[in-house]
Amino acid sequence: MATKREQVLDAAIEVLGSGGSRALTHRAVDQAAELPAGSASNYFRTREALLCGVAERLEQRDHADWETLNRTLGPATVDHLIDGLALFVTHATTTDAIRTRARLALFGESQTMPALHDSVQRGHRRLRTWAIEMAASVGLTATDTGILVDYLDGAVVHRLTGADRGKDPHEALTRLTCALLA
Repeated sequence: MATKREQVLDAAIEVLGSGGSRALTHRAVDQAAELPAGSASNYFRTREALLCGVAERLEQRDHADWETLNRTLGPATVDHLIDGLALFVTHATTTDAIRTRARLALFGESQTMPALHDSVQRGHRRLRTWAIEMAASVGLTATDTGILVDYLDGAVVHRLTGADRGKDPHEALTRLTCALLA
């Protein structure tokens, strides 16, 4: 069961991912979390603190999703890596679209908030390091994994904006991964 702090952060993710940056207020978060007025402010006194909390919560939830995905796929093979990456792109743009939109909104907000920028970058580095370790088990170098991660970011944005909505990412990921391994 989620703590009240996690409840506030999960509600903030919903508000941010559904309504964008301008919709994110402490009051909107309280309403979305169905908590008394002032609850979000008790945990996060400023908007920047709330956004930093959202960045950390997104990282926790992303890591948990990747851990689950890794267990589901089984032993490390190139095919499992590609299947997992395709599943990630599809999940991030369908089931998890609100959380993905919230993450993208954080990138924009982080340009004017140093603490948020640091939090977003720290989370990105941790997830990238984890991806590098995972991809190394099938022979991808850190540089090549960086290229693959950058492609994933672009594929997710394209699907969210409708450019590639419904398109199966598996073929492109197979071609890119095989080219990087060659």
